[in-house]
Amino acid sequence: MATSAKHRTHLVWDWNGTLLDDIEAVLGATNAAFAEVDLAPLTLEQYRETYCVPIPKFYERLMGRLPTPAEWERMDGLFHRHYTEQRVACGLTAGVEELLDRWKRAGGSQSLLSMYGHEHLVPVVRAYGIERHFLRVDGRTGPSGGSKAQHMARHFEVLGGIPPERAVVIGDAVDDAVAAAHVGARAVLYTGGSHSRASLEGAGVPVVDTLAEAVTLAGLMAE
Repeated sequence: MATSAKHRTHLVWDWNGTLLDDIEAVLGATNAAFAEVDLAPLTLEQYRETYCVPIPKFYERLMGRLPTPAEWERMDGLFHRHYTEQRVACGLTAGVEELLDRWKRAGGSQSLLSMYGHEHLVPVVRAYGIERHFLRVDGRTGPSGGSKAQHMARHFEVLGGIPPERAVVIGDAVDDAVAAAHVGARAVLYTGGSHSRASLEGAGVPVVDTLAEAVTLAGLMAE
């Protein structure tokens, strides 16, 4: 009997802004950090239109120049301090638990890859009760502020036996699509996180407004 597309496809989920509905905490932490370095606050629309990675380039768009190493270190530290305080009020994106469970019961595999620090990510994912759905949960282990592409390559190396060409990355940022292309995977981008729809559409991959749509598309995309 032929194996269904769902059984063949591996999903690589992003965390912040995708599985975790934390955009308000991200915006709040960003503006709280900005207040300490004399930058003007952003609306959600302005944040989504301006945000990019590597994150120092995001600050360059706001400051008119790249931050110095000392400025970057301070701004990054401020953001993470405020984000840690505000994240505790965040919940999973609507329907996430059912989507993860349904995919797993259908025979599909999935993993989680995030630029959130690994030592923070793992206990947070565990606390939300969804760790059991993933073959691996991998957070960032190096300095913050970089791109996801090399992180994605290492993720597939340690997954072992899952070819990127049958994987679909589901995330909320253009960098998720760039990282997917870097390893030869597909991508679907979700509008509920850090980027505007227009920014996401510039990545040249499908853009959806719900994670349910993302999962449906993913099941049809990878061969």
